[in-house]
Amino acid sequence: MANDAVAGNVTRVAAAGPGDGDDPVRAVLAAYTHDLVTAVDETLNAFLTAEVDTLNDIDPSMGSFAATAREAVLAGGKRIRSTFAYWGWRGAVGGTAALPPVLPALAALELLHTFALVHDDVMDASTTRRGRPTAHVAFAEQHVAAGHRGDPGRFGEAVAVLIGDLCMVWADQLLAHASVPSTRLFEVRRCYDQMRVETVAGQYLDVLGENDPASWSVDRALRVARYKTASYTVQRPLLFGACLAGVPADDPLVSAYTRYGLAVGEAFQLRDDLLGVYGDPAATGKPAGDDLRTGKPTTLLMLARELATPAQLTALEAAADGPVDTLAKLVAETGAVTRVEQMIAERVSDALAALDAAPVDQTARTALTGLATAAANRRA
Repeated sequence: MANDAVAGNVTRVAAAGPGDGDDPVRAVLAAYTHDLVTAVDETLNAFLTAEVDTLNDIDPSMGSFAATAREAVLAGGKRIRSTFAYWGWRGAVGGTAALPPVLPALAALELLHTFALVHDDVMDASTTRRGRPTAHVAFAEQHVAAGHRGDPGRFGEAVAVLIGDLCMVWADQLLAHASVPSTRLFEVRRCYDQMRVETVAGQYLDVLGENDPASWSVDRALRVARYKTASYTVQRPLLFGACLAGVPADDPLVSAYTRYGLAVGEAFQLRDDLLGVYGDPAATGKPAGDDLRTGKPTTLLMLARELATPAQLTALEAAADGPVDTLAKLVAETGAVTRVEQMIAERVSDALAALDAAPVDQTARTALTGLATAAANRRA
């Protein structure tokens, strides 16, 4: 894929303006990513085809396992992490550098993302993802259909963990296919490893919060958002792209990407909190209200408790085990939804301010400006 194909999409969107289409945010995101997503998916498909064949050769029973792992990677998704990594790289190298040498590294982030999703679904006992049964649910159903002995749920969870582990290994393998100087690849790997560590840290805090909500706070919920989502969704992919371009750690571009990435990443998670309660399941691919059902101490729920009057707090506690719709209405009445929307807007403004002074390629600046809005205001 030529860089000018992606740049051409950016130019067309900038000319069209933000009001075009039934869903302008999705239209902007699609325009910025269409050609890149195609290239990433082609890279993943070629890599996974060979890997699935290898696993199938081990034993015929590996066929469905390997196919499910592949489907988990290729089944939908906006390729947001690859997109931010691409523009982090593109913002540093400009429009003349060839993409193929770094494309495997960009695609590897989608394998890392699948690892996180599959494991997260097991930990959250989620039943659907992108409108389809989650991996552990699908394998539990296969267990029942085959008439195997033992607990189908336990079998499904065990296999899903293995699928996540396999995707992590695949990510490492594909990253190694990037054609960059060995000294630069060391820095790329360092950034990649930091991303993985921060993802695990955020996920642990997320699990801890569900099991110890009484000790949670708005600040702690934001810390979860920072490490579970902001780091590996926006901030680290941008810095990963900068590393692929050979940008040194003390370059002003790194500081700008760090500030922009944290702000957009937190906005992304705050929007996710709202979609998890008020989103349309047909668009999100997940049932609404799961966070409220489990009492997950998200920023939204923590703010609701913080802003609630004594009477509202009593009502929130009384409704905790009742219908989700009732609880969602009570949360909105506290003003928490309005406050989260304000927090999202504040973070987008901060991200754009970071870009204003950044020494970044103009086409990348245009793309990152649009992507900040798109990521923060998406409907799915």
